[in-house]
Amino acid sequence: MTYTNRGFPAGNPIANALVIIAGTLMIAASLVIGFFAFVVLGSAFLILAAVVGIRVWWLRRKMQNAARQGRGASGEPHATMIEGEYTVVVNEKRRSTGDTERD
Repeated sequence: MTYTNRGFPAGNPIANALVIIAGTLMIAASLVIGFFAFVVLGSAFLILAAVVGIRVWWLRRKMQNAARQGRGASGEPHATMIEGEYTVVVNEKRRSTGDTERD
């Protein structure tokens, strides 16, 4: 099947010119809108990345300062010695069997 008329469907040259102009304007408008959408989304991404980066930097700096001062992440000093009282509980079953091993 071959087509003899592969041009524009309208036989009117003014209508053909208007279709070409409208198509060109639509393509140009799509490119401009796409460019601005890309700029807006790219800006939003960069702002979000900057906020996350600053937050990570701030937390890392805070943790390094706490480590330098000998404190944990909660701000409490690390204990080098635990002080307290205790009671030795002897297992009655082991005592009755004569086992001398201690827990």
